[in-house]
Amino acid sequence: MTTGVVVFTRDLRVHDHPALAAAIREHKNIVPLFVFDDAVERADFRPANRTAFMLEALADLDASLQSRGAALIYRSGNWAEEVLALAEQVGATAIHLSEDVSGFASRRLAQLTERSRSSEIRVETHPGVMVISPGAVLPTGGDHFKVFTPYYRKWLALPWRTPIAAPKEIASIQGLDTRSAPKLEELSSGPLSPNRVTGGEGLARRLFAGWRESHLHEYESIHNDLPGNSTSHLAPYIHFGCLSPLELAASALWRDGAEAWVRQLCWRDFYHQALAARPDASWADFKHRGDHWIDDPAALNAWKEGRTGFPVVDAGMRQLKEEGFMHNRTRMIVASFLTKDLGIDWRHGARHFLEWLTDGDIANNNLNWQWTAGTGTDTNPNRIFNPTVQGQRFDPKGEYVRRYINELASIPDGSLHTLGPLERAALGYPDPIVDHHEAIAEYRLRRA
Repeated sequence: MTTGVVVFTRDLRVHDHPALAAAIREHKNIVPLFVFDDAVERADFRPANRTAFMLEALADLDASLQSRGAALIYRSGNWAEEVLALAEQVGATAIHLSEDVSGFASRRLAQLTERSRSSEIRVETHPGVMVISPGAVLPTGGDHFKVFTPYYRKWLALPWRTPIAAPKEIASIQGLDTRSAPKLEELSSGPLSPNRVTGGEGLARRLFAGWRESHLHEYESIHNDLPGNSTSHLAPYIHFGCLSPLELAASALWRDGAEAWVRQLCWRDFYHQALAARPDASWADFKHRGDHWIDDPAALNAWKEGRTGFPVVDAGMRQLKEEGFMHNRTRMIVASFLTKDLGIDWRHGARHFLEWLTDGDIANNNLNWQWTAGTGTDTNPNRIFNPTVQGQRFDPKGEYVRRYINELASIPDGSLHTLGPLERAALGYPDPIVDHHEAIAEYRLRRA
């Protein structure tokens, strides 16, 4: 009649939760736990959008657990110490949690494993954060994949585990001090986006079910359509594990038109396996190219505030602050503009994104930034996005731009991306802070 502790991290759900399922199979009583890690609270920035989303997801998880007979236990402090202390308090024989790949998660797990040895409490890790765990997809020579396409082929060819149904009941120890989650203001500094999304597994599953029926079949043709805004918007729910990446991929793969979307889930796995092999690449160049970055605080601030004078760039940056989200096509455009037009270090952009994105994820965010900057896994490091051409191609009528730039709301279709200086002055909209063609010529000289 044993007890097991299930530690929730980036897996805030009850559906397809291998760690929870394994604990239920092995133990009579389950103690669900979430620890507010003081190492996170001591970080130099604590993004409000992600913190608020996480608190909402935790409340939803607690309600799901309670409806099944258990309650989520909250603790705050040193993560490894708090996990082990509760496990010892309830007489647990094992601690179950999902395997993560970030350097931060790996260090926490190592500390917990080391501390648990003296207590003779097993620490068991399980899949759940990715579709396929990093160690399962390896090139012929071992190590890790550095190029996406061969990784994708092998990823698709491997057998996937079967998604696990949510438990109907969870036996737990009654009378434990569950405590309460801290308030948002205790955990976060900085403003909230006024139109951010709400966290939680229940909402996430409804959103996915609706989008799967309405838009999944046409994803390949619509995913670059800026004004249509018809992509899944599920990234925050995947980041916090409100949705299982495996369950999403398995439920979508054989539907008409779904492969392009499933490919995006594979990109996420690809970046996670790259970061698992190269944890330094979270902030260091994956491939060092000797870039000579420009220190230009005024240009960086204009980019952050959406005042560069390039409408599609500025619309994306304003969307980021308004919603805690940015369309994926626009993410590439604004990243290319910062690193290649302005010549500013990609790390400044990655950090700004992490401060605002509700789906901010070190592996996806920072390695995508490196892909655009030309220091990452990309085989075409000098790819350049012309912001004017991108706007004309993917927002030809200017609907996306007008949605986020009030100064340009009255501009008719067609002329918005090529405004002249007199029109800009009359509208209170800035002139371009660089000449794109001159800036790119200078970029090529710096990288030569």
